[in-house]
Amino acid sequence: MNTPVADFVRAYAAARPARLHMPGHKGTGPLGCESLDITEVQGADALCQPSGIIAESEANASSLFGSQRTFYAAEGSSQCVRAMLALAVWRYGERFPGVRPVVAAARNVHKSFLYTAALLDFDVVWLWPEGPVTSLCACGLSPEALEAALAALPRPPAAVYLTSPDYLGGQCDISALGQIARRHGAPLLVDNAHGAYLRFLSPSRHPLDLGADLCCDSAHKTLPVLTGGAYLHVGRRGPEDFAREGRRALSLFGSTSPSYLILQSLDLCNQYLAGDYPRRLAETAKNLDQARRRLRERGWTLWDTDPLKVTVDCAASGWTGPELDRLLQSRKIICEYRDRDDLVLMFTPENPSEDLWRLLDALGENRRPPLPRPPLPQARGQAVCSIREAMLLLPHETVPASQALGRVCGAPAVGCPPAIPVAAAGERIGPEARALFDHYRIPSVEVCREPGGRV
Repeated sequence: MNTPVADFVRAYAAARPARLHMPGHKGTGPLGCESLDITEVQGADALCQPSGIIAESEANASSLFGSQRTFYAAEGSSQCVRAMLALAVWRYGERFPGVRPVVAAARNVHKSFLYTAALLDFDVVWLWPEGPVTSLCACGLSPEALEAALAALPRPPAAVYLTSPDYLGGQCDISALGQIARRHGAPLLVDNAHGAYLRFLSPSRHPLDLGADLCCDSAHKTLPVLTGGAYLHVGRRGPEDFAREGRRALSLFGSTSPSYLILQSLDLCNQYLAGDYPRRLAETAKNLDQARRRLRERGWTLWDTDPLKVTVDCAASGWTGPELDRLLQSRKIICEYRDRDDLVLMFTPENPSEDLWRLLDALGENRRPPLPRPPLPQARGQAVCSIREAMLLLPHETVPASQALGRVCGAPAVGCPPAIPVAAAGERIGPEARALFDHYRIPSVEVCREPGGRV
């Protein structure tokens, strides 16, 4: 597969032109990559209106992912999340003029979802997990729960929005959930930030192949792409206006000066994916399956996850997350994420095989008795005002989490990772949210205030 963006930039750098254009480093500098960092010079195309090498490269990506249309983004899945929701809200406005849009979303959304709700001013019907909840990151939504939630609405929502895989590696039944969404006349949007590689398994487990109408992938999370590289995919059965307007939606939320280093890495990744990547991915997944089996035999409790994660249920294994993290760090093994109860390790085919052996050696045998892990409360706070009003229109103040009870949340109070909000903006903080702040050791909360006093 050709690599038109990377080829152009390399040829440009090799020609050693007088760079009387941006960027200011002029192709030299301490990083060593500056000669390949260009701007939208003649022939380099333009990400916001591509008609040349970028358009050609995106078409290559679309053929690899089997999409109706694939767009590049240089500002991560957060940019693509905003674009997906904009497309859904625009379409909703055409179908139901004058009606305030609403999105039905599983509660374990990334906080970029809430920022987008504030910018686009839509309401949210939250889809809550059934049964005991053990992590803020998970939201085990069943088809029956989605059916009931959609049947209770007066009209179809602008979209059904899912996060799959979630931060711990759990996956939704996208095929079944997508069928329900379509039956109710709603497009299915999937935040697949952690699952770009799923397309290249056999059979594919990518949301596009399971029925998603729109899907965003953080290419940089699981593929050999520079941080910030992402895809916005339109499903083969998705509405044609999503493919037609996708560029406009991305342009609303992206810089007019995209990184050509990131664009080159997306371009070169096409060639990589078209080569022996599926074979290497299958081998990595097989090795990880064997490693998980070995760890379970040694006394470790692991969550069922997507194929490239190893997620330790620390509490069931007799450890706290910070304690296990310190053990791994002492062996120079750095995890992706840990909280009090869980620890996430992410692998790709780019990890040398010794990384897996180092992990197995570091963990060794585990014979600790489990620690208590009671279910977590669901923070179903009362919505006092819209997300937009709480985040953008009302003044804020930061208070200790211990003093947040009864206040109205002004902005998400969780860092990244996992960037999943305990309380949504506009909700009154109840005792359940207060307990979750304690559980996740969130020290302070941004709340709304009025000029004359508290809200």
